[in-house]
Amino acid sequence: MSKKWIQTADWKSEKHVPVIEIKKVEDGKATVVVSVGKEIAHPNTTAHHIKWLDLFFWPEGDKFPYEIGYATFDSHGASAQGPDTSGVYAEPVAQFVFKINKSGTLMATSYCNIHGLWKSEEELKL
Repeated sequence: MSKKWIQTADWKSEKHVPVIEIKKVEDGKATVVVSVGKEIAHPNTTAHHIKWLDLFFWPEGDKFPYEIGYATFDSHGASAQGPDTSGVYAEPVAQFVFKINKSGTLMATSYCNIHGLWKSEEELKL
């Protein structure tokens, strides 16, 4: 049996898909923000949350992609007194700044503790 273990969808209709926003590309330096829940808020509770996200860049013509960065979101309301009592909830948003010398494809993945692994892609042009 074949299983689809990385899920994709349009982030405007599915709250788990990482959203890639290219904020600036200037002098070979790219600034990219990746978030989950842009159009439809994702729950952010001890029981249901985004645990991590990462960003890859695959330059045109290169054999392999590069991992740009990885961000974890470790605070979901749990505390020594029990779940949902601390009031601290990490939001699944990360900014990445990196140098490039050619265009390529960005790929972001995110992990929901209940609904698994999700990905999206975006072209990055110099």
